[in-house]
Amino acid sequence: MSVRTRFAPSPTGYLHIGGVRTALYSWLHARRLGGRFVLRIEDTDLERSTPAATAAILEGMAWLGLDWDEGPFYQTQRMDRYREVLAQMLKEGSAYYCYCSREEVDAMREEQRARGEKPRYDGRCRTRSSAREGVAPVIRFRSPDTGETVVDDLIHGRVIFQNSELDDLIIARSDGTPTYNFCVVVDDWDMGITHVIRGDDHLNNTPRQIQILQALGAELPVYAHVPMILGPDKQKLSKRHGAVSVLEYREQGFLPDALLNFLIRLGWSHGDQEIFSREEMITFFRIDAVNKAASAFNPEKLLWINAQHMQRLSPGGLAQHLRPYLDAQGVTEALLARGPELPAVVALLQERTKTLVEMAHAANLFYVAPVSGDSKDVEKHLQGQAALLDSLRTHLEALPVWSAAAIHSAIQELAVGHAEGKMGKIAQPLRVAIAGRAVSPPIDTTLALLGKDETLARLRQAMTWTQSAP
Repeated sequence: MSVRTRFAPSPTGYLHIGGVRTALYSWLHARRLGGRFVLRIEDTDLERSTPAATAAILEGMAWLGLDWDEGPFYQTQRMDRYREVLAQMLKEGSAYYCYCSREEVDAMREEQRARGEKPRYDGRCRTRSSAREGVAPVIRFRSPDTGETVVDDLIHGRVIFQNSELDDLIIARSDGTPTYNFCVVVDDWDMGITHVIRGDDHLNNTPRQIQILQALGAELPVYAHVPMILGPDKQKLSKRHGAVSVLEYREQGFLPDALLNFLIRLGWSHGDQEIFSREEMITFFRIDAVNKAASAFNPEKLLWINAQHMQRLSPGGLAQHLRPYLDAQGVTEALLARGPELPAVVALLQERTKTLVEMAHAANLFYVAPVSGDSKDVEKHLQGQAALLDSLRTHLEALPVWSAAAIHSAIQELAVGHAEGKMGKIAQPLRVAIAGRAVSPPIDTTLALLGKDETLARLRQAMTWTQSAP
C-alpha cells in the first residue's frame, strides 16, 4: 500500500506554527516511506475564507519547502461530488432529511438536561416519510445507536467512543451546503488518504468520520492526532507567544529549515540530538514516536536553533538567504558589486548573529557608509578626536599590505604612543568613524574586508563630524 498523507488547512486565517507542525509531520511521514503528500484547501466557510489567506498558506508552504505532490485541491470546487455522495446516502438510508427547527432542537435538549441526560438529537425525523411544508430540511447521518467506535490512534493509542453518546450528525445544512465532517470524509476517501495526521483537537470528530466512512464502505485511514503547542506559560498558544503567521518568522529572519527543526522537536526526539538537517528529519522521524503530551513554545530555543543552522550553512549558501534582507535595508545589487564579496562578510558574521535580520544589519556597514555624524555614539567617541583620526588615517594609508594582521599592528602601534597601550581607546573611535556606531565585528577584520580606499574615505568623512560635534 502506497502511503498518502494530506495537509488540509482552512483559509480563514493565517498559517501558524501549529498548522505548520502538522503539515511537517504529514510531509515527513510521506517522504520517509516514499509516499505522496496532498495539499487540500478546506474553503467551504465562505464567510470567513479569503483569497489572501489562501495565498498566504501557499506562500508559507513554499517558503518552508514543504512541497506537495498533488493539489492544491479546493473543497468549493468539489460541491457536485459532495451532492452525489449525499444523494447516495439518502438513497441507501444512511442519511435522512430532518425537518426540525432550531427552536425545536433547543427545546429538546433543554428537556434532556432537565432529566439529567446528555443533550443530543433524538432521531425523531429518522422515520419521517413526508416533507414538512415551509421548512428547508438539513440532512443528518444515521449514527449507530449501540456498540462502540474505536480509534486506534498512533499517538494516543486505543480510544473508545460509545455510540450511544453520538447523536445523528448534520452533514448538510438547510441551504444544501455540506458540513466539515462530511466533506473531510469524502475528500479523504476520494483522495485515497492512508494516514490522517492532524491536531488532537480533531480527535472527538474522528468517531463520527469513521462511522460515515464505514457507511460508505470505504477503507479507514490510520489516524494520528498530534498534541497542542502551548505557550511558555503552559496556556493556549496566542499571538503574544508566537502564534502568528509563519511568514512573520520569515520577516524576522529565521531560516525555513531552522523553523522546521524547532517544530519537529516539539513532542518528538531522536536520542539527545537537537539539530537536524532536512534529510535527517526525513530519515529519523516516526509519527508513532510523537509524545501525546502538549509541548511548550520556547522562543529562546528557536533563536538558538536558528543560530546553529546559520553557522552550519556554507557562507555562499547563507549569502543567498541573506540577499533579500539586505535588499530590504537598501543594499542594492549595485552596492553589493562595489563592496566586499558577500560570502566573506557572511563568514565574518556567522557566529555573531542569530537571525538573518540581525546579520543584514551587521553587514550593512560594508556596503553603505554612514551619512551622518548626528548620533550618541559619534558624540561619545569622536568629540575632540580629530587628531587621533588623522593619525589613524596616516598610519593606515602608509601600510604597504592591506590585511587584518597589518591593520592590527598599526592600531597597536598607535595605541602605544597615544593611549597607554590600550587598544580599545583607539579601536572604539575608529569603529564609530567607520561604521557610524559603536558595535561591529573585530575592527581589524572589518577594515580588511572594507578595503583601503573605502576605509580612508570614511576616516576623512568622520573627521568632519569631530569638527561639528558639540
